[in-house]
Amino acid sequence: MPELYQYLPIEDDMRFPSTTYLLIAILALTWAGEVSAQQRTFTFMDVQELKRAGSWVPRSDGALMLYTVTTPDWVGADSQSDIHIVSLADGMSSSRRLTFTADKNETQPTWAPDGSFFVFLSNRDSEGSGGNQLYMMRHDGGEAQKVTEAEEGVSGFDFSPDGRWLVYQSGESGQEQLFGISVGDLPADEAGQLTEGEAGVEQWDFSPDGSRIYFVRPDGFDEDEKLRLEEGFTVDVKNATTPLSELWSLDVVSGTESPLTSSESYSVNAFTISPDGRWIGFTGGSTERYERNITQARLYTDQYLLEVSSGRVERLTENYEVGESGLSFSPDSRWIAFTAPDDMERYSMTNSRMYVRAVGDSGGAFRKIGADFDQSIRAGFWSDDASTIYFNAGVTVTTQLHALDVQTGQVRQLTNARAALSVSRDEDSGVILIGYSDPVTPPTVFTISSIEGIADRSSWIQLVDANPQLRDISFGEEVEVNWTSTDGKTVGGVLVYPVGYSEGTRYPLIVAIHGGPASADQLRFNGGYNAQVYAGAGYAVLKPNYRGSTNYGNAHRTDIVGDYFTLGFDDIMTGVDHLIEEGIVDSERMGALGWSAGGHWSNWILTHTDRFKAISSGAGTMNWISMYAQSDVQRNRQFYIGDDFLYENFDPYWDQSPLKYIADAKTPTMVHVVEGDPRVPSPQSVELHMALKKLGVPTELFMYPGRSHGIPDPRNRLVKAVSEMAWMDHYLRGIGDKFEWKQVLETLEAKKEPPRAISDHY
Repeated sequence: MPELYQYLPIEDDMRFPSTTYLLIAILALTWAGEVSAQQRTFTFMDVQELKRAGSWVPRSDGALMLYTVTTPDWVGADSQSDIHIVSLADGMSSSRRLTFTADKNETQPTWAPDGSFFVFLSNRDSEGSGGNQLYMMRHDGGEAQKVTEAEEGVSGFDFSPDGRWLVYQSGESGQEQLFGISVGDLPADEAGQLTEGEAGVEQWDFSPDGSRIYFVRPDGFDEDEKLRLEEGFTVDVKNATTPLSELWSLDVVSGTESPLTSSESYSVNAFTISPDGRWIGFTGGSTERYERNITQARLYTDQYLLEVSSGRVERLTENYEVGESGLSFSPDSRWIAFTAPDDMERYSMTNSRMYVRAVGDSGGAFRKIGADFDQSIRAGFWSDDASTIYFNAGVTVTTQLHALDVQTGQVRQLTNARAALSVSRDEDSGVILIGYSDPVTPPTVFTISSIEGIADRSSWIQLVDANPQLRDISFGEEVEVNWTSTDGKTVGGVLVYPVGYSEGTRYPLIVAIHGGPASADQLRFNGGYNAQVYAGAGYAVLKPNYRGSTNYGNAHRTDIVGDYFTLGFDDIMTGVDHLIEEGIVDSERMGALGWSAGGHWSNWILTHTDRFKAISSGAGTMNWISMYAQSDVQRNRQFYIGDDFLYENFDPYWDQSPLKYIADAKTPTMVHVVEGDPRVPSPQSVELHMALKKLGVPTELFMYPGRSHGIPDPRNRLVKAVSEMAWMDHYLRGIGDKFEWKQVLETLEAKKEPPRAISDHY
């Protein structure tokens, strides 16, 4: 489920909330709840102000790590990043900040190969927020020194493996070229242009010995396209003809460029280089413009292997409409692997498997491994001896690290944390990093001395705590919950108890339905559309991993194929019944909400039961027939609805469309969507809203500006969250009269004032 990243059609009969609700809403946004001065509940303002740490960069000796901390400014719809450093041995107590620009950004910290200094991108000397340039800095003190004065700014950079060169990318969009500086000349800007070409350089990387740079470049550049945009002809030509791309090689010393591929049967999308530098694996995409340009373009790609010395290209796969990952080389360059669906004969959303073979002429056919593991296998990292591939995979409401034996194909689970974790290894230093989040811990990172000790939780060293302010907040307890669905299958999910839960008391319920549907809610921080804010306001929250979800095996994931809604709906409703039977939920005060696939199920719930008092539908489908053609993805729609080609058989699409049953809708429904959403286009939400208006069902439509599947502006994300809770409060609890703009506008003043005691607000 993607994260929910002004235009509000105000209906003629929209009512505005009372002063009483306004007071309560402001409390919910600022210092909500009847709690002590030391402990309070989580609020939407807390969500807006969460800092994010990332860009982990260990030094090659494994002693220190650079990282960034991004501070949001939701009022200005912006954010600001600075660079920090931490000792991997001493952990977060040793962390310190290295840059201090108040309204500028420092990003992409990168160590020089010898570890004596690092470089980074910043707009600190630029007007506005653009114009990133390169700077260098020592980690043990001193001011940053400017390295570049690139007219178009710097868009990417890297050191050569031998430490002799710093190469960066700059230029106008679509025409970016590579430039090089001798490290011995830093910080002087004596860059020389390394590449020449009508079209710009796309992906690029050094050979392991640093003597060459490999890069992808389109075969041409449309100057007329550039000029028409500059002249204000901004029409968006869908699936326009675009040039094919080829793989190139640049000799760093001589500056000679030469193409490595030249074929009319594929367009080079991406590549990876073997550790010994003898091989380049690349993805070749379809030459058909529609298949090349659509969102699911990777379905129409295959894997190729290029031998650098001879230039010979071997086609490794030929699987039309089968999505494959990029190639991965073992550390000794003897093996090559990729992941793809278990069924390689046709398009499938089944669990993915690992496919491996030896590199070279004697490699033979790929061997499928991990077939007995009933979850998806994703590309991870190899052990040093190439005997094991480590990967992260979901296990019910958690994510754990697993080990795949390359010879036997057997999978072992290595961790058992009640959390969502993601383990990776830094290629340059070998440092193991554990990305981690649980219900009371926002995303952070740990390290361990070796992968063998990862099961020992006490050996983990926490490196970052970007949000210490959360220590004084009370959170609702989150637990894994399981129940039996209508067909006897066990279904699970996450239950969030309201803060201050008292056994024997029944609470209002929010059913928060994740998107995907190939996803799963887990024991991570504030998942389920800000579930902890609802818990702080006195709600129980159920996050069901209904049929179609991942983490419960392939059958659970694919049971909805051919009948999208029935089993998922039954799973959700039996989960609700389970909580009622347990004495936790008040059956007369229940609401449902979701985004994307969660919006699809919200619409199905709307048209198939009146048990809920309120619904909030986000980017949900109403009519699969029109949705198929409107959306930027079609093949997965076809897979789920029944694999019938729409234009030869409309019936399955219509029978599974909520719109067919809209006359049965009775529940007050708020509708949210981004105007230019390419995935679930806004006409789907307009159809829902208009139908409910005509049927006399209370409804409001909030349409946000943007061209993304999630709400891009943090201010509008706040509007969505606040209005959604106001809708639930009104219909479930009789609080207020839905949404009023003051509920958001007052937060601007609250943000400027120091917190006061709770009693001061009554």
